[in-house]
Amino acid sequence: MDTTRRKIIQSIAAAGAASAVSSIASLADGIPQPDPLTNNGTVPQPERNGLGGTDPGPRDVLLDEQNPDLLAPPPTDAGSVPNLKWPFSLSHNRLAPAGWARETTTKELPVSTEMAGVDMRLNPGAIRELHWHPVGEWGFVTVGSIQITCLDAGGRMFVDNLNQGDLWFFPEAYPHSLQAFGGPGSEFILVFMDGDYSENDTFLLSDAFAHLPKDILAKNFRVPVSEVSNLASPSQRYIYPGQVPPTNVRVPEPYGKPPKAFGYHMSNNKPTFQNEAGTIHIVDSSSFPVTGASLALVTVNPGHMREIHWHANDEWQYYLQGQARLTAFASSGTAATFDYQAGDVGYVPSNYIHYAENTGNTPLQFMEVFRSPTISNFSLAQWMGVAPPWLVQGNLNVSQAFMNKLPKTIPWIV
Repeated sequence: MDTTRRKIIQSIAAAGAASAVSSIASLADGIPQPDPLTNNGTVPQPERNGLGGTDPGPRDVLLDEQNPDLLAPPPTDAGSVPNLKWPFSLSHNRLAPAGWARETTTKELPVSTEMAGVDMRLNPGAIRELHWHPVGEWGFVTVGSIQITCLDAGGRMFVDNLNQGDLWFFPEAYPHSLQAFGGPGSEFILVFMDGDYSENDTFLLSDAFAHLPKDILAKNFRVPVSEVSNLASPSQRYIYPGQVPPTNVRVPEPYGKPPKAFGYHMSNNKPTFQNEAGTIHIVDSSSFPVTGASLALVTVNPGHMREIHWHANDEWQYYLQGQARLTAFASSGTAATFDYQAGDVGYVPSNYIHYAENTGNTPLQFMEVFRSPTISNFSLAQWMGVAPPWLVQGNLNVSQAFMNKLPKTIPWIV
């Protein structure tokens, strides 16, 4: 939210109860109210193509402005499609001594059965403690830089420094840690390969120590019991303060170096696809062998869109910048349109036809994550372009001029 809108909202709140009563009275009288947030005339109304009617309130104007296609759906929307949008801003935020974390699971977004997401912030030098998960973890750095560590199943330690636009993948059960460098610290998105999985169900080192008998710990580490009698509380170690780590970390290598890297420097790579409409960076098992998942970082320039397509796997989205409109066709005459802004999570089930149109004046950027080693992308236009033409024309009754425009290769962004 920009400064001007914030000041307007604050001034509205400061107007007090008397103003609120007056406003309610005006609404009850059916008098159209100016939009105090945009100052552009009237508040958006649930009306389109002669259908609908005004909403005199009470209402949340900010949400209506952000979701115009839910407020007044296009006539092509029909039937019942599950909700495909969740803003991280509506998720509970877990505050820690040196950062915070909020998540989106099936509890917040019930349709997201295959993947869950976390938005995590580490202050400069802060440490996300040594831990592991029962599911694979995909990470993408959105702000700052971070140092990751991960121990593979062969007892080999991996350490890497990642910057904004880089990513990592930790397989299920592999113990790891995250630590922010200086400057802005770090913020990143985590995607877990199970929609029901909660970040709060993590296996934490401090939690394990707190629930193992002290004599067993002493015997295991060959130390006196006194050495394990004053341990840190797990509640203080989820995200805790630390010193900015050195960039060149040397660790013991009794079994050598890990054969596969757990970090991937996508920020250094050229786009997989690029045209005047935008770019796509694709990372999958062919370029990042350790991962069992795949990712596309999509940038769409103003006036363009991610073309109409579908996938054989569910797609988990996170919107990094800009704003978008997406219609999902769910078969059997059902479709729904959603609007997204930076900070929103989107989810598109497998086989749903969809697109992502840039509806703003700045570049739209979002990431698509799939729980599969490669991305199966079916382009509607390319399929029609390589199919026998009489089949397409017979299905749709389209002209030869239309057929001549169909591409033979996947356009990705148009």
